[in-house]
Amino acid sequence: MGVNVTTSTTGRLATLRQALGDRLVPLAWANLVANIAIAVTGGAVRLTDSGLGCPTWPKCTDESYLPHGALGVHGAIEFGNRMLTYVLVVIAVACWVAARERATEHPLAVRLTTIVALGIPAQALVGGVTVLTDLNPWIVSIHLLLSMALVGVCVLLLDHLTGPTRSSAPLPVRRLTAALFAVGWVVLYLGTVVTGSGPHSGDLESKRTGLDPQVMSHVHAWAVYVLVALTLVTLWRARRLGLLTLYRAARLLLLIELSQGAIGFWQYFTDLPELLVGVHMLGAGMTSAGITWVLLASRTRGWSRSS
Repeated sequence: MGVNVTTSTTGRLATLRQALGDRLVPLAWANLVANIAIAVTGGAVRLTDSGLGCPTWPKCTDESYLPHGALGVHGAIEFGNRMLTYVLVVIAVACWVAARERATEHPLAVRLTTIVALGIPAQALVGGVTVLTDLNPWIVSIHLLLSMALVGVCVLLLDHLTGPTRSSAPLPVRRLTAALFAVGWVVLYLGTVVTGSGPHSGDLESKRTGLDPQVMSHVHAWAVYVLVALTLVTLWRARRLGLLTLYRAARLLLLIELSQGAIGFWQYFTDLPELLVGVHMLGAGMTSAGITWVLLASRTRGWSRSS
């Protein structure tokens, strides 16, 4: 009887793994969407002044893992964002199992899904440190940038699984896209510095960096101008050389940049309304995905497209 139960359980697990393997690409897309979404919901926690809705970590209060009524809506919002981490873990683990089932076909996918699966708990630890340091803006910036890095890994995974086969661009173009990628990360970092100096601290009692938000906004804007210029040059070179994949990637990135720029100016001249700041954070995740795709599109994809 015991042997039959064990055999039945083993068979069901094997069937589940195979079913996940057949859904590797959708799970990879879910990984990307979820890692962008958690950055947006984390921003919502800050924008609603709920960053310390649960005043400690890993518990919500010193007595309980769950929020109580005295914490009000802020406790519910902050605790809800913590719970979303478990959703990310489920997606990441499912994607990792699916990659293991397809390891012969897509060996790199196992390594990439492992990075994502380990990166999410690391994110949770950094999130805990932000709470324990009363939302130190420099720690908060690390928290967001880790999410942006995981977004980039998710794009690499999708390119590995479904990206078009292509030849490597000439060396000057590859150097151009590398410079674009580096400047893109400078833009993302400076965006967190602007946020850390601005009014949306996540809690009314949290400290700011002490930097002048207006000055930092201009510094951030100049970095964006450089990024847009590099994107335009990449777009021109890709079209001239007939690099269709790179041309499409650069065109998409330019659209993201122009949208982000419009939102950035809008929120600057309207005193940073919460909704616009939230949309801008969504754009940050899309920017991370875009600069990664441009970098990859200029390089050879040497693995099978089958999925």
